[in-house]
Amino acid sequence: MEITIQTKDNTLLKAHLFSPEESNHKVLLINSATGVKQQVYFKFAQYLSTKGYTVITYDYRGIGLSKPHSMKNYSATMRDWGSLDYRALCEFIFEKFPQHQKYLLGHSVGALILGMNPYSQFFEKFIFIATQNAYIGNLKWKTKIEASLGFGVAQPLFSKIFGYFPSSWFGLGESLPTGCAKDWKSLIMNKSSINKLLESTENFSPLLQQETIILHADDDNWVTLQGIDNLLKNTYPQLKSSLQILQSSESPHQKIGHINFFRSYNQSLWKKIVLILQ
Repeated sequence: MEITIQTKDNTLLKAHLFSPEESNHKVLLINSATGVKQQVYFKFAQYLSTKGYTVITYDYRGIGLSKPHSMKNYSATMRDWGSLDYRALCEFIFEKFPQHQKYLLGHSVGALILGMNPYSQFFEKFIFIATQNAYIGNLKWKTKIEASLGFGVAQPLFSKIFGYFPSSWFGLGESLPTGCAKDWKSLIMNKSSINKLLESTENFSPLLQQETIILHADDDNWVTLQGIDNLLKNTYPQLKSSLQILQSSESPHQKIGHINFFRSYNQSLWKKIVLILQ
């Protein structure tokens, strides 16, 4: 079911609510990766709903169904995603499902924005998928070169020309508002990465102490074990975290990478999430 969520600054976000026929009184919020439309998570959300879970997906402002009619000079940042958009979804959940156990799955940047929102403290457990301190120094060499060209040259140039960053041209997901692209550049090019963005928002990251399961695919070219370790040490030092390595050989197509965990051909991997949420 499609629903509309209004943020404190009156931005309208499109979300989808996947309700089970027989509820287990557990609700899972999915925070998307950068430039990834919520439709990517629909099959996964439907699967979990058949297991009794209530699941909510949504698009951040400037993305997918929450995109404006014109992207040119549209004002939005990743900090808005965390402090306004993600917060509005939390407020909806805590109002509509007060008695449910609450869980959060953060995919890539969706796990990095948790510290921008005080509601993060009240989830029972986190699942992180394909996330890390994204500083270029933590990346593999080939990815370092791609990131240097993409964020050192293409992002500022094309953002200036078009008034937004056409990241889809470079295989980086949906086109992004300039402010979001600039924040993404900070994640990649600034050694402090997400901590740099947290300097200009309230930062609740050090307060988070939940059990957190981190899933890392061995064929994810954008995430390294060094980057994961740096994120936990420097941003989420109090999380009770454990790491699970996803072997690409577990995938029927032998492909997981940064996004493909959520593809329907990898449904055999989704039982891992059910086990985590039990």
